[in-house]
Amino acid sequence: MWVEAVELHTDQDKGDGNLKYILTGDGAGSLFIIDENTGDIHAAKKLDREEKSLYVLRAKAIDRKTGRQVEPESEFIIKIHDINDNEPKFTKDTYTASIPEMSGVGTSVIQVTATDADDANYGNSAKVVYSILQGQPYFSVDPETGIIKTALPDMRRENREQYQVVIQAKDMGGQMGGLSGTTTVNITLTDVNNNPPRFPQSTYQFSSPESAPPGTPVGRIKANDPDVGENAETEYSISNGDGSDMFDIVTDKDTQEGIITVKKHLDFENKLLYTLRVEATNTHPDPRFLQLGPFRDTAFVKISVEDIDEPPVFSRPWYLIEVDEDAKEGNIIGQVVAQDPDITKNAIKYSVDRHTDLDRIFNIYSGNGSLFISKPLDREETPWHNITVIATEINNPRQSTQIPVFIRILDINDHAPEFAKYYETFVCENAKAGQLIQTVSAVDKDDPPRGHKFFFELVPEFAVHPNFSIVDNKDNTAAIMTRRNGYSRSKMSTYLLPIIIFDNDYPIQSSTGTLTIRVCACDSWGNMQSCNAEALLLPAGLSTGALVAILLCIIILLGKYLCQIVENLFLFPPVLANTACQVGSDKLTGRQRKKEPLIISKDDVRDNIVTYNDEGGGEEDTQAFDIGTLRNPEAREESRIRRDVIPETIFQIRQTAPLWENIDVQDFIHRRLKENDSDPAAPPYDSLATYAYEGNDSIANSLSSLESLTTEGNQDYDYLSDWGPRFKKLADMYGGEDSDRD
Repeated sequence: MWVEAVELHTDQDKGDGNLKYILTGDGAGSLFIIDENTGDIHAAKKLDREEKSLYVLRAKAIDRKTGRQVEPESEFIIKIHDINDNEPKFTKDTYTASIPEMSGVGTSVIQVTATDADDANYGNSAKVVYSILQGQPYFSVDPETGIIKTALPDMRRENREQYQVVIQAKDMGGQMGGLSGTTTVNITLTDVNNNPPRFPQSTYQFSSPESAPPGTPVGRIKANDPDVGENAETEYSISNGDGSDMFDIVTDKDTQEGIITVKKHLDFENKLLYTLRVEATNTHPDPRFLQLGPFRDTAFVKISVEDIDEPPVFSRPWYLIEVDEDAKEGNIIGQVVAQDPDITKNAIKYSVDRHTDLDRIFNIYSGNGSLFISKPLDREETPWHNITVIATEINNPRQSTQIPVFIRILDINDHAPEFAKYYETFVCENAKAGQLIQTVSAVDKDDPPRGHKFFFELVPEFAVHPNFSIVDNKDNTAAIMTRRNGYSRSKMSTYLLPIIIFDNDYPIQSSTGTLTIRVCACDSWGNMQSCNAEALLLPAGLSTGALVAILLCIIILLGKYLCQIVENLFLFPPVLANTACQVGSDKLTGRQRKKEPLIISKDDVRDNIVTYNDEGGGEEDTQAFDIGTLRNPEAREESRIRRDVIPETIFQIRQTAPLWENIDVQDFIHRRLKENDSDPAAPPYDSLATYAYEGNDSIANSLSSLESLTTEGNQDYDYLSDWGPRFKKLADMYGGEDSDRD
């Protein structure tokens, strides 16, 4: 809508154009524009009251020369007057409603609502009146509230279910010239139980063979009900008749049919015809419509029995047999019984369906149906056996019957308990006595009726174990505890603790499990740091005997070193010095040397002899033997002599360390120790290994007498006779040529 022009004027305006009018506020400059010379305000766009009905503006007059206001700022309000430019609108384009059938006149169905955006306080632009354009004479609408109501009584869903009603809303109080809007209301009549079930016929005929087992359907009947849903649900029952104990009837919930079934075995020889009185009743009657009549109906059903040749019939629908798992082969465990229901009473033979007993564990006597065992039983392997037994008429093999036989194997305590898993734990070297290091549990393949109960104890040989103890927790677990303070990896790196586990059934079964316990280095909180034996220092893994041997070797080496010093200081002959040192070495090691001449003959070079068990290939064989092995001192290192047997030669071969091993004494000993520890020929007990270590060359050259014999000229040892009786032996041995030939 448009608004008329508004004029602003100040008494200070002389009309000479010195004043300028300025407009601010809602919509200034966009919706409202002011003439800065005259102060006239105009609307620049069409205004909509429904969007905004009130505008607040401020105006002021400013002297163009000084820029000052000639008067205080003025505020004024512009209100927008409404006109009927909006039609009523419903809250929904389409409404959906339902009402029960047979509802009375004036029953409320649904309320529709329309709104008008025009000003309800200004004229009748927003006054809405409702009217029905479509849906009469079935429904009506309240002109003021828009509530739709029924206009006809006893409307039946079976006659018509869906109705479409069109409602109009008009403003201006419904007068001419008013704007209007419409909506559609879809109304559905819901079902009520106002119709009883009715059988389409009064008598039904069916037949059934006498061999029909219980539960076999004989026929179906149905009472029709025009209602739907739960209002059409019908319950069938047999109210009377001579066959009420032989037949039964159930309701098919999907089709609302009554299914007549065989309740007991029929016998043509006993009765040929049965009559039933069947009744159909609504399960959800509506009390409002009981006056329309009884909501039930009856019909008669006649069933004739047909004669057939029947197969054998077992005395039970299934058999359950229990047998101990230690039952012997050939033992009878149970019996099945069947007979021919016909008058002829044919003989019966029994057999086991081998498809259900592939292992042929069970068998049956064909004449009397006694089941017996053919193979040993094992409950832990198969606790249940489900086999099928067949009864067949001897005169008519086509007539046979199968019956399931469930054989339950009863448990016998024939398995010993054992550890639930492989246990391997560790104990800290700094562990205290009474400390828990492992909890063990057990399992048993048996299944005693009172449940498992296990007991734990150490084997009798370890009943009082100095290192560990076992505490039975009485809950099928046991705790492994330490019995002393501190453990040493150097003395024992791994403990094997045998534990006996008993069960509580008869006969008592037991087994022995071994717990592996490693000794490990731990921190102060008990966290494992290392369990690797190689991580220990070398001395920590040596026995007392090995330590003594090392100390003796060191003393011997020091003694030889002192002999070299004595030789250098006193100028002893090499033979004398070597002999004195060898005697001292023998004293230290506790050995006694045999009094034999040092030199047997002039040709005896007294060198080490290495024997090889290889046979040469003749003069032309250049591949059979490598002579370089004799020249290689390191190759001789590989030929080890066992320390647990007597050597084959009188003189043990002294293996000289190669030049690359002429290093520090400690390193040399460590290497020799490592070689002996890894030697597979070494005895399984501590032994003393003595190593002849020869140091670097001394200034006095070699002390060995062997090299003296290799010289071109004979040395003169006659001066030994002048040294007194203490050196008489040496003088006799080296004093003359005759001594060499002795």
